[in-house]
Amino acid sequence: MNTLEFIFWLLLFIVFYAYLGYGILLFFLVKLKRIFGSSKKNIDEDYEPEVTLFVAAYNEKDYVDAKVENSFSLKYNKDKVRQVWVTDGSDDGTPDILKKYSDRGVEVYHEDARGGKIGAMNRGMKFVKSPIVIFSDGNTMLGEESIQRIVNMFKDPKVGCVSGEKRIFKKDSDSAVGSEGIYWKYESKLKKWDAELYSVVGAAGELFAIRTELFREVEKDTLLDDFIISLRVAMEGYTIQYDPEAYAIESSSANVQEELKRKIRIAAGGIQSIIRLSPLLNIFKYKTLSFQYISHRVLRWTLAPLALPFIFIFNFFLALNAGITSFSNIYTLLFYAQVLFYVFAMLGWFLENKKISIKILFVPYYFFVMNYAVYLGFQRFLKGQQSVNWERAKRGS
Repeated sequence: MNTLEFIFWLLLFIVFYAYLGYGILLFFLVKLKRIFGSSKKNIDEDYEPEVTLFVAAYNEKDYVDAKVENSFSLKYNKDKVRQVWVTDGSDDGTPDILKKYSDRGVEVYHEDARGGKIGAMNRGMKFVKSPIVIFSDGNTMLGEESIQRIVNMFKDPKVGCVSGEKRIFKKDSDSAVGSEGIYWKYESKLKKWDAELYSVVGAAGELFAIRTELFREVEKDTLLDDFIISLRVAMEGYTIQYDPEAYAIESSSANVQEELKRKIRIAAGGIQSIIRLSPLLNIFKYKTLSFQYISHRVLRWTLAPLALPFIFIFNFFLALNAGITSFSNIYTLLFYAQVLFYVFAMLGWFLENKKISIKILFVPYYFFVMNYAVYLGFQRFLKGQQSVNWERAKRGS
């Protein structure tokens, strides 16, 4: 095997491992843990603490009423649930709508200045007095057992953070972003196995909770507040657990352009997070947590997207050397498989613009968009062009 072949197979392995291989390995590791591991935990069965539902909201007037009523309907001791809304910068009437619920215990904290979601969280946490705080977005509805299921996880004193599941509500008319739902189903399975092995590596901002005492004020320019907050809790020796039945549901993005906008922000935040969480790359110190973090997150935000164009280029030269029409050669077969994949991605883009739905073509298109967003996000991060203020993607109706 020459140098070009070695690099090609190495890069191909990185991409495979980042998106599929880690999931396969995780499945077997969890199976082994079930066989040889202990399920004994120090649990407080009488644990029923007060909780705070915390929503940092910016211009959410279209969702406020439904969100508040949804929160009131959740199954948990009503005397032990507070609602805290921080609406900094909102100028669409969101604070005024919320104030009509003040006699029902909804607390609203508002400043005219807009400091982004993390600014609102840093400021609003000063008003949280309960031992557990549950963060949620203003435009997401929660499953009725979400609070109870999250609190149940905190019965284990080793648990410092609990992540709920993000679910995508989509209609048959949804376009390529319907693949977002497929992606989140896969992610949900990985999170379930991550939690069972040791810890989830990052919570979903749509719904996650921490022990209030573990909250540390986060840098004002932080892009992925949920990711930074949850993993810093894990770095203190606690675990992040996950319950897919504690869920927040929202519509998929209105179109792939809107989804791209969201993923560019996530990618820029991912690079920022890797830098700020650099100690977590030390696998000798953080052991299993580092292994999960690198496998599940770091590779997807760095080496895997970077490897894709080089895999295509190197594959072309290897196929050319073997005979570009020699279909019995592995390099030729792999090259044409890549060509077919990117043709499907382009067809997905074309059909998206024509409002034509052929779902099998949207999967490669969505995968391409995910990785393309990493390049644009990295560029934004280097140029400092990604604002900390909300840039919510438009959602499908």
